[in-house]
Amino acid sequence: MPPPPPDAAALSLPAPPLRHSLGRAHGSVRIPRHAPFWRKFSAFMGPGYLVAVGYMDPGNWATDLAGGSRFGLNLLWVIALSSLMAMLLQALSAKLGIVTGRDLAQACHDLYSAPARIALWLLAEIAIIACDLAEVIGTAIALQLLFHIPLTIGVCLTALNVIVMIALERRGFRKLEMAVVMLMIVVAGCLLTELVLSGPSPASIAAGLVPRPGDLADPEMLFIATGIIGATVMPHNLYLHSAVVQTRQVEAGTTGKQEALRLAILDSVLALSLAMLVNMAILILAASVFHAHGRAVEDIGEAYHLLSPMMGIGAASMLFGLALLASGQNSTLTGTMAGQVVMEGFTRFNMPAWARRALARGLAIIPAMIATSVYGTSGTAKLLIASQVVLSLQLPFAIVPLIRLTSDRTRMGSFANSRGLALLSWTIAIFITAMGAKLLFDIARG
Repeated sequence: MPPPPPDAAALSLPAPPLRHSLGRAHGSVRIPRHAPFWRKFSAFMGPGYLVAVGYMDPGNWATDLAGGSRFGLNLLWVIALSSLMAMLLQALSAKLGIVTGRDLAQACHDLYSAPARIALWLLAEIAIIACDLAEVIGTAIALQLLFHIPLTIGVCLTALNVIVMIALERRGFRKLEMAVVMLMIVVAGCLLTELVLSGPSPASIAAGLVPRPGDLADPEMLFIATGIIGATVMPHNLYLHSAVVQTRQVEAGTTGKQEALRLAILDSVLALSLAMLVNMAILILAASVFHAHGRAVEDIGEAYHLLSPMMGIGAASMLFGLALLASGQNSTLTGTMAGQVVMEGFTRFNMPAWARRALARGLAIIPAMIATSVYGTSGTAKLLIASQVVLSLQLPFAIVPLIRLTSDRTRMGSFANSRGLALLSWTIAIFITAMGAKLLFDIARG
């Protein structure tokens, strides 16, 4: 269900001054004015990669493994489609931040009445908790697989990521971005190596990129497909992107904003293309190794233990575990940052960054501790997939306000969405909402 209609009075009143997104990081990265395009782009690169981290987190691993091992390459087109939808929605998010100087949470606070924005805030917090939960569990599983650390202790160790993030950010926002990019390279390198070693059929991959009639008629396939979309187009990333693009110094005026928007879109398209390749690699690997041998694998730990013997390559499991650890570390860094953006934007309550991030991690650690203590690895596997379905169901409550805001000429001026872009954006919103509604209907029917 889309959020309530905006408060009419809010549309006509100028937005009050407020604290910038991400505090002192705002406008901290200088973009050279009189320089070749490649130098400007290299200075602008970063926000897209912070966002792309969320598109290759442990939640993606769980849904991609389940989809590939159970249905082969039949759901490969879902990853491609959801990645393209993500590129468009992230471009809208970046545009909102660059043009208005507001992140999505702040803009929703300006646009909606108090009851509506409280509801949107709570739904965004639920999405962030679900996302952070997947990241915490994924990191704990990687620590257990690689270093034999018990799951419950591994969950607790993820709290140290908050300290690492704050330390990096204090040394400059670019340092944090560089650390994220390096970890992304580790993830991509490990998985693409395994993909090459698994020897998938190029013809089968091409066939998997084409939707087949009735693919989503199967409730189990629909459940996994919805999880893939929820793990790819993530609600918290729409809030995060509109904030992190404001870390760049954008020239005032239409020309400066146009150039910044071009750089931001190119940055995010390249970063999300890398994330798409990583997700495809996981699904193709699961299809080539597990599905080809009639083995349905949803548990990340089971996949780790089976890869080396089934591929006949001793390093296969180690590469898989290393990529999972790097992915979990990366995604926990940006997930807590998104939590800060959402809380400050919706509530105007400026909590210290360390306290907000510690709170976000605590809200994820508690259910993760319960799941790992009671159910062990098997319970965490189901929890990972369920968390991504929760994210998918929350998506309309972030997408609808984003499209509404970026289509509003009183706010966006000449940067407002064209009719064609608005139509495409609303089509995506309707598609995602319809998939979520169908899933809920199937669950209600049992």
